[in-house]
Amino acid sequence: MNRLRICFGLFFRSRHFTPIPLGLLLSFAFPSLPAQTLWNSIGPAGGDARALASVQGDPNHLYLGSTNSWLYESMDQGASWHRLAKMDKADDLILDHIIVDATDAKTLFVAAWTLDNPGGGVWTSHDGGHTWSESEALHGQSIRAFAQAPSNPAMLFAGTLDGVYRSKDAGVSWTLISPPESKEIHEVESLAIDPTDPNIVYAGTWHLPWKTTDGGTNWHNIKDGVIDDSDVFSIIVDPVRPEIVFASACSGIYKSENSGELFKKIAGIPADARRTRVLKQDPQNPLTVYAGTTEGLYKSVDGGKKFKALTDSDVIVNDIFVDGSNADHVLLATDRSGVLVSNDAGASFASSNDGFSGRKVEALLVDRDNPARVYAGVVNDKRYGGVFTSVDGGEHWDQLSRGLDERDVFALAESADGTVLAGTSHGIFVLDVGTEKKPTKTWKPSNVLANMLTRAATETHYGMRVNVEKKVKDKVRVMEGRVTAIDLSTDVWLVSTMGGLYTSVDKAATWQGGPVMGTGVYLSVAARGRTLAAARPDGVVVSQDAGLTWMPMSIPSMLTRIHRVAFSADGTLWLGAREGVYFTRDMGKTWLWIERLPFRDVDDLYYDAERKQMLATSRSSDQIYMIDPKTLAWQWAQTGYRIALIRTAGERLIAASVFDGVLVEAEATAPDASVKQ
Repeated sequence: MNRLRICFGLFFRSRHFTPIPLGLLLSFAFPSLPAQTLWNSIGPAGGDARALASVQGDPNHLYLGSTNSWLYESMDQGASWHRLAKMDKADDLILDHIIVDATDAKTLFVAAWTLDNPGGGVWTSHDGGHTWSESEALHGQSIRAFAQAPSNPAMLFAGTLDGVYRSKDAGVSWTLISPPESKEIHEVESLAIDPTDPNIVYAGTWHLPWKTTDGGTNWHNIKDGVIDDSDVFSIIVDPVRPEIVFASACSGIYKSENSGELFKKIAGIPADARRTRVLKQDPQNPLTVYAGTTEGLYKSVDGGKKFKALTDSDVIVNDIFVDGSNADHVLLATDRSGVLVSNDAGASFASSNDGFSGRKVEALLVDRDNPARVYAGVVNDKRYGGVFTSVDGGEHWDQLSRGLDERDVFALAESADGTVLAGTSHGIFVLDVGTEKKPTKTWKPSNVLANMLTRAATETHYGMRVNVEKKVKDKVRVMEGRVTAIDLSTDVWLVSTMGGLYTSVDKAATWQGGPVMGTGVYLSVAARGRTLAAARPDGVVVSQDAGLTWMPMSIPSMLTRIHRVAFSADGTLWLGAREGVYFTRDMGKTWLWIERLPFRDVDDLYYDAERKQMLATSRSSDQIYMIDPKTLAWQWAQTGYRIALIRTAGERLIAASVFDGVLVEAEATAPDASVKQ
């Protein structure tokens, strides 16, 4: 790799500027070559799973689509998974449809879309998923439905926000077969092809179902019996009796016995489970129909006349796989809980996520005495989330969420005496591990605010009425807002919240504080002795008396958003901001900027005390920068994953990725010699 010519030392003036000697500027160093390391996702297992597919005739061989552009593969019926391929450099592709070609098991098709913009596409592999090519004709299309004609595998159909596309040459070329710029047939969410005639196509849109019997030349609405303006999520056609058609919509599940010309609503699905994302028939017994809803899995054994709930209502089902050779073997792709497996036809389910992690980790803590003990705090996973812990460096994980009551976890920290605190979406919790004889491992709330107020009172002294001021205890209140950061490195514990800054001198029994400098929105805190610092998006405040009083700090005027504040061992204060990495050695009188650091929007800074370096990461990058606070030489390592934050675990670095759980480098990073200017 070519050496990057990057210099340091250009600085911006703070609002109170002190000139910097030229000699100091010339002492800044060039970076070394990047450290070559390999990074692995190590869990916690689970997260959002979207699609399942199997190789025809080989039910042991399965594929799994994720929400972070990755395709997974299993060779043991879904008992374990490994990453097979990433469809795109972006991390936000939702792989919602996987097709294994009926005539060639090595040919795979994956259709995807993106959540926050109308992007996506179709990818094809002819070597079992090792190499892929994207269809140029559907590049950027949000593919919401995808199907292969059972009677003619060369014919593929894609439902997009624009309409229905068809390929007659196994995905090489595509043609729009729904009316161009149609005001009705667009935002196609589901597709089904008649098992004997590929010209008969059913299309479910966000506002009703449609059908063509001549390959798209003419379309007609098949809404009779369907409640108006129903989003049609799934359509299936009975492979033996194609006149039987099932359709699921936001208004319920419907069945037609005359090829969709008239639907009747099926009873048995409760109103709160009407959003049925997927319908699936048992290949061995078409009378058995599974309905995957946003409120759990339902099953009918009488062709849809009655349905019975099989799971708890908090299971959000995205896809269903029923083993064609063993009807008892059923897999679910779900939100939050990943893959669930049943070996008794849905009577019971267990997690089956070994090797699959799509967790969004927002907090990461490495035990100060045992680097093999790691805590990870996740968000968006409700009862399947909270905190996970590993005692073997990420080889195995246990959920540690009792007492959190489905709260998201945004911060984790450990004090010198081993106390662990979690900052959640609603307050602070302390980990109660109980005793050696009776371990508990339960999170308990620690949110009591015990503020002191100064109030005026009139008293009589020596016969005279005088006004005096006294400090009195405020009424007990509870801190309930989102906690964004925690620092337990000193005797005064410090937290930042969306409601202000709080300190505790009694190990979290009580907290004091509130809004500082007129605002409560603080994102990051750092402590060094009695000096405390806190950052909000547009400013930094500092306390020299352990949080009793706070003062604003001068910052570079060009900063538009500050994300992180941190101290290095020598007392230098560092800022991670949208514009890059800044530091001050004199508490804001002068600021330096690492000008040519090859990325901006720095979201996390962490001081690695073992290796005496500052670590910088950005959520928009897969790189980690290691900065020497003394010489300002820096090195970088590429992880292959977008990084939320970085920590050290013994001889290795460990990171929280944006979409892929916890990461660890395969080998310890070997520092390269720096080259100084």
